[in-house]
Amino acid sequence: MANFASFLKKNPRQSGSYKLKKNIRFINKYKDLSLKKSIIFMGTPEFAVPTLEKLNEHFDVKAVVTVPDKPQGRGLKLVPSPVKIKAEELNIPILQPEKLKDEEFINQIKEINPDLICVVAFRILPRDVFIIPKLGTFNIHGSLLPKFRGAAPINWAIINGEKVTGLTSFLIQDKVDTGDILIKRELEIKPGFTAGDLHDLLMPISADLAVETCNLLISGEYQALMQNHEEATAAPKLFAENLKINWASNSLELKNLIHGTSPIPCSWTLWNDKKLKIYRVEISEKSNKLQPGEFVIINNSLLVGTNDFALELSEIRPEGKKTMRTIEFLRGYRGESSGKFN
Repeated sequence: MANFASFLKKNPRQSGSYKLKKNIRFINKYKDLSLKKSIIFMGTPEFAVPTLEKLNEHFDVKAVVTVPDKPQGRGLKLVPSPVKIKAEELNIPILQPEKLKDEEFINQIKEINPDLICVVAFRILPRDVFIIPKLGTFNIHGSLLPKFRGAAPINWAIINGEKVTGLTSFLIQDKVDTGDILIKRELEIKPGFTAGDLHDLLMPISADLAVETCNLLISGEYQALMQNHEEATAAPKLFAENLKINWASNSLELKNLIHGTSPIPCSWTLWNDKKLKIYRVEISEKSNKLQPGEFVIINNSLLVGTNDFALELSEIRPEGKKTMRTIEFLRGYRGESSGKFN
């Protein structure tokens, strides 16, 4: 509706039924232009689902490309991606190539002949694919590029203690996350936010940004901004096996790490040789005399020492149990009231 607002500003003297009829014609014309454009959507996880839904409301989504179904569980049952499930609900044709460089897949994209390709949380596209659309291929990335290029931008924004993050739409180029910027949307990271909180907040904003970016590319009235590569920072994928907590770090660094990896892949420690996943903490002044890794239970609080202040664990998951608030866990806890995580 930004174009409609501009129209009104440029035509302030119009009034009455003439103004109404002309404005309606303008809206319908703008809507018709959008609906005529064909789009292929590429994505996999839950984060991409609202964007698919929104694009399907505004444009002609010809196909959805997502990963092949993956075996999960004890029975290794094939499970579709969240994007595939939504595409089936919307009756949109689905492509699930094993390899994106496969000639048959590339020919399928060429046959569809899309005006645009929109990518959200998917794989790295080869040049033979992203050059096909007439109006371009763009990606929605979960950071303010060039900061946090890579697979885990939301996590790393929290880990690094950023106060502001956001989303960027950009034209895809050969090198990952280096393309020219189309639109940025900033968002405050509130105190105590986890990566999960930020993920959920960004999902609907990503959907709106995708529609806005499509309309921008369709209009042809834009100037993409080259990224300053000297300001680029990395956001590589995180793996749970590398996230055992080093309690000798300072409390703020550990809080950011724990929140930045919550709920997945999740930071952890060992308590009586069993894995304890930690999802939320607060820096506490109840005790700053604890040694790094030393814990004590005081007044239904579980405190752990770092190299400065203690951390109070507020949400945890003991091995073999469900995720719960620490106070709930302590109600049934019958072990030692002090000790050390190992």
